[in-house]
Amino acid sequence: MYYIYAMQIPKGKKIYFASDNHLGAPTTEASRPREKKFVAWLDEVKQDAAAIFLLGDLFDFWFEYKKVVPKGFTRTLGKLAEISDSGIPIYYFVGNHDLWMHGYFEEELNIPVYHKPEEFTFNNKTFFIGHGDGLGPGDKGYKRMKKVFQNSFFRWLFRWAHPDIGMRIAQYLSVKNKLISGDDDATFLGEENEWLVQYSKRKLEDSHRDYFVFGHRHLPLEINLNEKSKYINLGDWIQYFTYGVFDGEDFELKKY
Repeated sequence: MYYIYAMQIPKGKKIYFASDNHLGAPTTEASRPREKKFVAWLDEVKQDAAAIFLLGDLFDFWFEYKKVVPKGFTRTLGKLAEISDSGIPIYYFVGNHDLWMHGYFEEELNIPVYHKPEEFTFNNKTFFIGHGDGLGPGDKGYKRMKKVFQNSFFRWLFRWAHPDIGMRIAQYLSVKNKLISGDDDATFLGEENEWLVQYSKRKLEDSHRDYFVFGHRHLPLEINLNEKSKYINLGDWIQYFTYGVFDGEDFELKKY
């Protein structure tokens, strides 16, 4: 079941989209220049943003204990709090590296968090939005792994580990072994083999959407699904530093 959210974009305002920062990878210190660049981007777009959508994997790993959240990322969290407090809505879709979000963003930053794709309507244009992991055909190994990580018993078991130990194990898995990731190499597979493209085409069989917007693939992509629908992948903030912007009429991928 998908819920449709509607917004009429005020004149002169825009909606911004970004994904896949993977802050903390390969280390917090190494990712700090990327974090500062992302915060500078947030400072710029807040000037004319009607809303900001973050499509997952903002962190390379995130786990919320009942009273503890991961150390670091102060610049990013502070900027998101500032923007949210100013009245600009921010929407967060969990990715496969930060799927263990359960309340902190909502309670501390007033940012709604979505664990599945959702539909939004902006100026009568329909958007199907999500991170993109686990959708479409193939990638069965990752889908099985994701079920394990989403299992309530596994989360309960992990929570019993001391945060210093749990975070160290999780960061090793995330950065070194990519067991949490499930990502393929970030190379274009051809339209017929891009599983998010195939997924989007199948969704069009149910009803029309103007834009399908995802992250996860780490590749900036714009593919026409038919004469009226387009698939967008936002790229990342590791290699490409790309983001999406919708001005009420057209969607455009840009590089920061």
